[in-house]
Amino acid sequence: MAPEGALAAAVAVLTRAADDGGVVVLCAHVQPDADALGSTLALAEGLRRRGAQVTATFPGAFVLPASLAWLPGTDRLVPATQLPADPDLVVGLDAADLRRLGEVGPLLTAAPASLVVDHHASNPGFGGVQLVDPDAAATVALVADLLEGLGVDLDTDLATCLYAGLAADTGSFRFGNTSPATHHLAARLLATGIDHARISQRLFDTAPFGWLSLLSLATGRAQLDPTGHGLVWTWATAAEAAAHGLPVDQLEALVDVVRSAEEADVACVLKGTADGAWNVSLRSRGATDVAAVATALGGGGHRMAAGFTSSLDRDGTLAAIRERL
Repeated sequence: MAPEGALAAAVAVLTRAADDGGVVVLCAHVQPDADALGSTLALAEGLRRRGAQVTATFPGAFVLPASLAWLPGTDRLVPATQLPADPDLVVGLDAADLRRLGEVGPLLTAAPASLVVDHHASNPGFGGVQLVDPDAAATVALVADLLEGLGVDLDTDLATCLYAGLAADTGSFRFGNTSPATHHLAARLLATGIDHARISQRLFDTAPFGWLSLLSLATGRAQLDPTGHGLVWTWATAAEAAAHGLPVDQLEALVDVVRSAEEADVACVLKGTADGAWNVSLRSRGATDVAAVATALGGGGHRMAAGFTSSLDRDGTLAAIRERL
């Protein structure tokens, strides 16, 4: 359950917009994952059912990975370039800071009312109303509380979006952010009749054949480093993904393989972009606060999972990580 006062304030601002038939813009973070997208789609549909005029989007390239494009409501998403000019309310979801909302950030800042719904410990606090709970397993857990506060009953479409985000951000309920409340929410979602096995298969167990070759390339490069409590790292680029017939989002899954090395507390994957920058994913087994590392380098996240973008070359980026560790 979200913090009571913050939840009440968030429900109030959403209720006011819905009762007034207001124009509401919902925005997930750039390159949305299952939690960001599931949160956005579920809250968008809930607000529509309550009478709001809702436009849902995410910043940057308007392309979803195949692992998420099937979620109910994705057909109603619009590019960030096609948003209403003067919305009554702008809601940012699962964004650890304003920069993660990209070109929609200024719209949120300028809106007469704004709400931020997030569960990242590194969130500095932005937006007019803030529902930020680092103890929540996922942002979808907060959205489930909001839907309940709005009086919106869960059905299979809403539950599918919420379950996708919950399963993804808890690593199929394996990660340390899983609590009794997490399982209680999962039970509520399962009770709607969703096909949870199919959802998990689409999220975690479906990839093009070229993924196997890319995985072989990246794991073959992996190195074990004694820095800190132990660091295992590797790298791959968007160009290499393309050479294997893969979209760039397939690089995101590499860290979940690399993190299995028992000798290292921290796993790191550097993902090279077309413009020469490196998007860095960090994971911890528990002894290292990778959110502190990522925040120091311009990013953010959670104690156990975080990331940042580096404009340095690969060696310079690794040196900066080692220094913080």
